[in-house]
Amino acid sequence: MFLSGESHFTTPESRGFREVDTWVFDLDNTLYPSDARVWPQVDERITLYVMRLYGLDGLSARALQKHFYHRYGTTLKALMVEAGVDPHDFLDFAHDIDHSAIKLDTALGDAIERLPGRKLILTNGSRRHAERVAAKLGILDHFEDVFDIAAADFVPKPERSTYERFLERHGVDPHRSALFEDIARNLAVPHDLGMATVLVVPRILDPFRESFEQEAVREPHIDHITNDLAAFLQDCVLPVSGEAP
Repeated sequence: MFLSGESHFTTPESRGFREVDTWVFDLDNTLYPSDARVWPQVDERITLYVMRLYGLDGLSARALQKHFYHRYGTTLKALMVEAGVDPHDFLDFAHDIDHSAIKLDTALGDAIERLPGRKLILTNGSRRHAERVAAKLGILDHFEDVFDIAAADFVPKPERSTYERFLERHGVDPHRSALFEDIARNLAVPHDLGMATVLVVPRILDPFRESFEQEAVREPHIDHITNDLAAFLQDCVLPVSGEAP
């Protein structure tokens, strides 16, 4: 996808940022790099939850977890449907992790702070998880609010109703907003609604995530691709959004 030495790609017909006044960011694997060791811990906690719930060994629980993920979009949604699990109990358990590997990201914080307009987090995780991670990164104070899975009535992205609920809740005009997200399929509905879309991919493939979740795919619903979010904001967003680079 990227040529040698490149970190960003923009399609010729991409939506730009000149009219954007609302900046929306996914949390997990978007606002932090894989070496922060956040998602592997969450993933392991989800497997442990499935083990205990169904009385399975680790390999069987892992297989069931991935089956649930592919069928329902998230393990939580599957467990709510299949086992009547309390979503708050699940989220508290899954997000009970060690945050010590998350490093302060001053470059990202500076870039987000300089974005003109509103900034919001839109996540399939919990508010508490998002706030704790963003605080460790040093960026929490730059965001107006967090729209989490509870605010979405536990209907996860990429369901259209989740984005529509988010836009209505926060009074966001999709044609004047941009969404930064790490999974390509989660950008299809936002693009259809009128949002500018940015796919954030890892610089090096993360062995703890499935390969399709990390692909720098060229699809019509993806306007921009980057493997360095802070640099992308500095190089490609701020100069065309009315803020001096």
